[in-house]
Amino acid sequence: MATQLVQIHVGAKLRVPKPEWLKAPAPLGENYRNLKTLARRLGLHTVCESAQCPNIGECWNHRTATFMLLGDVCTRRCGFCAVPKGRPGPIDQDEPRRVAEAVATLGLKHAVVTSVNRDDDNLGGARIFAETIREIRALVPDCSVEVLIPDFQGLDEALRIVLDARPDILNHNTETVPRLYPAVRSGARYPRSLRLLANVKKFAPGMLSKTGVMVGLGESMEELLEVFRDLAVQQVDILTVGQYLRPSKDQLPIARFYTPEEFRTLKQEALARGFRHVESGPLVRSSYHAHEQAAAASF
Repeated sequence: MATQLVQIHVGAKLRVPKPEWLKAPAPLGENYRNLKTLARRLGLHTVCESAQCPNIGECWNHRTATFMLLGDVCTRRCGFCAVPKGRPGPIDQDEPRRVAEAVATLGLKHAVVTSVNRDDDNLGGARIFAETIREIRALVPDCSVEVLIPDFQGLDEALRIVLDARPDILNHNTETVPRLYPAVRSGARYPRSLRLLANVKKFAPGMLSKTGVMVGLGESMEELLEVFRDLAVQQVDILTVGQYLRPSKDQLPIARFYTPEEFRTLKQEALARGFRHVESGPLVRSSYHAHEQAAAASF
């Protein structure tokens, strides 16, 4: 019997040149080279490199980076992401110590730590997050710590393990609108992400929560505003909104580019729904200017 393949269409392929407002400088400079050398020496991964972030030059030259735990191979195949997919190796129990060493060497005041999805061992992944928070606090007591976590397949125990280590900000990205989840966030569920964000406030009252959304994948403005409403109901404090940029031909195509004016409108709409801080712009990413976001939301 012949196998019928089904293609999920997210949006029409965009064939226009990238607008000027989306062009970022090439990564250069002494700080950029030094941070790259440090990451290699300590055997660490950064999401800046693995996800091909357009802000890598700016951020690394300001001596800020987002460290990626649990290896550089993800167990999910999200349509937007350039991180390698496949079967990951064993969890590295020494990784938290090395991340803390990097944070201390860089003299960071605000550290951002994320990870690949490790659906093969959600609790083990959560424990690595918690240990990383504790190691950073022990080595650099005045450094605030932001964690960008996966959904841990909805396991409350995993979320509690991370929260018990008391990060300063708990971030979990929503990424897109519910209609596009099958193509954009393979293995994820929109209600599961909303529940996780709600549980941050339930399990750790007073902790700052944060999430991020990409635009340009074929969503409508009405769908975006509905997501903003849902997130506000979960009492999320910080929201980031940025343009999706296709890392390579292997990821989903861009449906359209949003203009800077549209990003300003999205920020106004989000603030009107009650977020404490909103970062909205073409090159905004979850950890872009993260220390400034944290300061603004703490008031």
